[in-house]
Amino acid sequence: MLTVSAAHAQKDSAKVYFQKGMNEASGKLYLAASLDFNKAIFFDAQFKDAYVQDAAVNMEMRRTDNAKADLEKVYALDPADNETIKQLAAIYYDYHQYDQAIAFAEKCKGCNDAARIIAMSNYGEENYDEAITGLLKVIQKDPTDAAATYAIANSYLELEEYLNAVPYYQKAVQLDPTKNEWMYELGLLYYNNDDYKDAVVLFDKAAAAGYIQSSDFNENLGFACVYSGSFARGEKILVALLDKRPDNKDLLRGVADAYYSHNMYDKSLEFCQKLMVLDASDGKALYQAGMCFQKKGDKDKGQQMCDQAIVLDPSLASLRQKQMTMGL
Repeated sequence: MLTVSAAHAQKDSAKVYFQKGMNEASGKLYLAASLDFNKAIFFDAQFKDAYVQDAAVNMEMRRTDNAKADLEKVYALDPADNETIKQLAAIYYDYHQYDQAIAFAEKCKGCNDAARIIAMSNYGEENYDEAITGLLKVIQKDPTDAAATYAIANSYLELEEYLNAVPYYQKAVQLDPTKNEWMYELGLLYYNNDDYKDAVVLFDKAAAAGYIQSSDFNENLGFACVYSGSFARGEKILVALLDKRPDNKDLLRGVADAYYSHNMYDKSLEFCQKLMVLDASDGKALYQAGMCFQKKGDKDKGQQMCDQAIVLDPSLASLRQKQMTMGL
């Protein structure tokens, strides 16, 4: 009888503290409420509603770890509690615990966000084919979902289906014009597909939206300008980069190519020379210098330089064969 009486007394104490916590929560005294809910749980470890309410005030205080622990206890007490399942699915997704997020989303009955959580979790797990299948259904229901649209675009990008990626990137940028990194990625897609004019537009938009203009960014912007018809702007950007990185061989070679492609052979020779100063065995630089001389009319000298370049780098022989085929 004493044992039964003590148990009843503990449950009564638990109810008192629970009600006190509810009153404090209604007055937005969340910390005090949490302390009382925990006292209620101390007196009754099976007090489901106390865990539920403690989770709620913890979420209000952004103490997500505590809320997650409360909800996990609720689920252990009542595995059929759909609201708890829904909240756990969302929390696990936010914690990037995608397997758990998928598992709980699949259990959630009538949850509007379940399909989105599953699809976005597959994206997070790099299951791109499954992600695309699910995300296409998500944006069919909500065409304004910018994050889901971007996830489709990026999934196609990761699968190297670049043409499929472009329209979803375009839509994502349209839906959320604050995402400067999305703009830059779309610009890179255009750039890699030789659509330099659109690349410049997106790079400029990204910069205007706050994207950090690193050396890599400016290099891509510079070459995109050069090959889109804005040569003077591109040249200025690239020359400024070379002032900071005068020994960057890739950048020097790119600038030499740019001048060559615009029939500016003396300028191209200048940068070929800089490459050969850095590396006297640079067959590619020597070969291009030879081509510059041929374009300038000094065919014999240019031919000799190209022959010497092939000795340094036999792989350049394929260029010679290609030029002979094209009648150059």
